[in-house]
Amino acid sequence: MLPNVQGDQITKEEKDALLSLLDDPSPIVRKTILRTLDQMEGNGIDLLNKAIKGSNRLLSWHASRYLSELQSSSPAAEFRAFIRSMNYELESGWIMISRVAYPDINIGKVCQELDEIANRCIELIARPASYREQCLVINRVLFHEYGFRGNMESYSDPDNSFINSVLQTRKGLPITLSAIYLLVACRLGIPLEPIGAPGHFVIGCFEESAPFYIDSFERGKILTAGQFLKRVEAVCMQPNLSHLAPVSTQETLTRICRNLVPHLSNSGEEPMSELFQGFLQDFQETYEKHV
Repeated sequence: MLPNVQGDQITKEEKDALLSLLDDPSPIVRKTILRTLDQMEGNGIDLLNKAIKGSNRLLSWHASRYLSELQSSSPAAEFRAFIRSMNYELESGWIMISRVAYPDINIGKVCQELDEIANRCIELIARPASYREQCLVINRVLFHEYGFRGNMESYSDPDNSFINSVLQTRKGLPITLSAIYLLVACRLGIPLEPIGAPGHFVIGCFEESAPFYIDSFERGKILTAGQFLKRVEAVCMQPNLSHLAPVSTQETLTRICRNLVPHLSNSGEEPMSELFQGFLQDFQETYEKHV
């Protein structure tokens, strides 16, 4: 009999019993083991990884098969593995976040839509063009032709944070509209950076003589460093120049998850909110372990 567990509520004896069943050929046992590992959240993946690295090669082989199946069948487990890999990439990470809420998300369609937006921009860019001029073209395509805009009417709607929903509704938060902008710019070879300032997420470009900032929530409004710092001062008691600097992909993905915790809770989706709170803890523990 396998234990009915949640999180880390499993003893060493139960873990040993679980591992001893990995070679059982019964489909019923296999399904039960996968469900148990999924209920263990990140601890199930840790248990399999330890078995994979152990001296028992047969157990390692079976554990590898379970890990592959668990990650492919559980979007939450897949995202936890991504977090712990520290191999962060914005598009993949955001798609994984979205798969937690929408397991059947059409990843090919998401990538195709981003490609189509980028291709439309390419049609309109007259080269040679400065990065600012190219961003003006992205603004035209994203915010006028495609109609992306900030969702001021339903700011706390969780769908504002999922890539498939943002692409479908053309509405999102400052950070998710900025992420769409970054993914399109990446396809065009434009070096833009995420800027995680307090209160408002924007995009920065530092490759021209003077840096400039793009507010995707305001249909791509372009700001100087001075103008953006004044915005930060309005919401921050002690603004400093670090607020004008880029943040990492990890910080960007973490902030998307952090937004989802209260938005899901306020929408009555408490279990999903707790799941994203767990992802935040995974990010923190992984950072502390490696830094």
